Amino acid sequence: MEMKGKVVVVTGGASGIGAALARRFAQEGAAGVVVADLDEAQAQAVAAQVGGLAVRTDVSIEAEVQALIGRVTAHYGRVDVLCSNAGVATGGGLQASNADWQRLWEVNLMAHVYGARAVVPQMLRRGEGYLLQTASAAGLLSHPESAVYAVTKHAAVALAEWLSIQYGDKGIRVSCLCPQGVRTPMLMGKEGDRKSFLQENMATPEQVADDVIEAMRDERFLVLPHPEVLDYLRGKTADVERWLGGMRKLRARSERARQGS
Repeated sequence: MEMKGKVVVVTGGASGIGAALARRFAQEGAAGVVVADLDEAQAQAVAAQVGGLAVRTDVSIEAEVQALIGRVTAHYGRVDVLCSNAGVATGGGLQASNADWQRLWEVNLMAHVYGARAVVPQMLRRGEGYLLQTASAAGLLSHPESAVYAVTKHAAVALAEWLSIQYGDKGIRVSCLCPQGVRTPMLMGKEGDRKSFLQENMATPEQVADDVIEAMRDERFLVLPHPEVLDYLRGKTADVERWLGGMRKLRARSERARQGS
């Protein structure tokens, strides 16, 4: 998959990884880059940088995702690549509120379902298309500070796998982006002062976008901007008990760091 001449939709495209993807797709010669986000003003700013189209979209509402794909198809004639990138995060375990569980479920998983549901039919008619699903290393491993995030990102990975199994021999390629720590407002906080164990080996959004382009050229399923994640995954599958013990140690270290000890 080369991006030259392609029409690309990026949800969550107003900042972070999404904005970096939009810029990189434009650099690669995309025929149209659509920046979809709840933050309409920032989406317009990114779209202006790439000569693209901004569409305010709440990806947790299926009707808005359908309207997004309909508008892009009417404007450009098709959608070649859908980057379901929008995501949200919150901490918390069993005490996390039902509202938090529902919000992350809707954005981190169901938005991917809505996007695929809206765009796959036209891709099947053409016999080609690309779905880039942004999940997280937490979807392959876990997250010691957030059950809500880990569980919903696991679900996002499972959906991407299913999409590849179902449509991979029908011309639709699927990649699943699973970064670890990335220097974005989601990890750093709006003021850039949030602390997290994931900040030790952070990638920049631009580095992630570079890895995405390389993976899409190779039509690789897993996109791992942090290569060590593959080692962790292999360790997990080789010896789950040992891996769980290591994750408990990580949780304890993370708790000590938050408490300043």
